[in-house]
Amino acid sequence: MSTPESPQTEPAVRQALDLFGFAARPTRAQLDETRRTLLATWHPARYANLTNNPKKYMQMYKQAETMTKQINEAYQLLAKWLTNP
Repeated sequence: MSTPESPQTEPAVRQALDLFGFAARPTRAQLDETRRTLLATWHPARYANLTNNPKKYMQMYKQAETMTKQINEAYQLLAKWLTNP
């Protein structure tokens, strides 16, 4: 079993683990729970009422869209990595 620090771990997997905040190999339940938390934090609609400045809103909205995409991609990668050690 490889750990995030081991040389066998691909850089993409290490980056995904960092995004999710895992220092060691997570369980599938930990992965799912962390994904739900991150998606709730970075959901683009969450930024709708944070500011009356349309320019700032769009910047925050685009950042949230980017983070949501990264979270989903990292989740898919880690889920595959967990099932195929």
